[in-house]
Amino acid sequence: AVKHLWGDGDHLAEINDMISEQKAIAGEKAKSVWALLRDRAVRWQLITLLLVVSCIQLLGTIVVRSQPSQEGRGWSSSAEAAPRLSLGAGSVSSCLQGFLVDRAGRRTLLWKNYALMAVALGLLTVTLSLQDSYFWVPYCSVALVFIFIMSFGIGPGAVVCPLLTEIFIHSYRPAAYVVNGAVNWIQLFILGLVFPFIV
Repeated sequence: AVKHLWGDGDHLAEINDMISEQKAIAGEKAKSVWALLRDRAVRWQLITLLLVVSCIQLLGTIVVRSQPSQEGRGWSSSAEAAPRLSLGAGSVSSCLQGFLVDRAGRRTLLWKNYALMAVALGLLTVTLSLQDSYFWVPYCSVALVFIFIMSFGIGPGAVVCPLLTEIFIHSYRPAAYVVNGAVNWIQLFILGLVFPFIV
């Protein structure tokens, strides 16, 4: 099965890791969320999970995606451009993330794309304030939104899902997914309530 998934080559180290993990958790049942929260052995993994999930929600994707719909203040004179831009950027990043995650490494994709997203947001702020100054500024804004959405899809968007399976042992993974989902939806709920007042 390993050769079928990863191709020919020496995969003995990975197979030994799988066998040792299987022996370590032999007969061990899946842990509950309460056990995950109480166990000090996985405290740093849980903190990492909470930080990464929180950062995903606070990146500014809601602002960037809602900006075109702001009447007279957006980067496009046509509201029809917003879905096309999101679809185009999402499609390109989905195609690229499968190739890049294993080649570039998760840490590299995470931090470099966070930096690229911060630069894109900073420049987007400048171009939105200069929207009426030059005819070419709205096109720069569109390009920056495209770069931002692609960076999110290739970096944090692609890294968070497999992160849970990589930092938690098998018995804690179901509980980690429950915590991930709960934190994610609670933050989405809070942002959904607060964001209209911020705008």
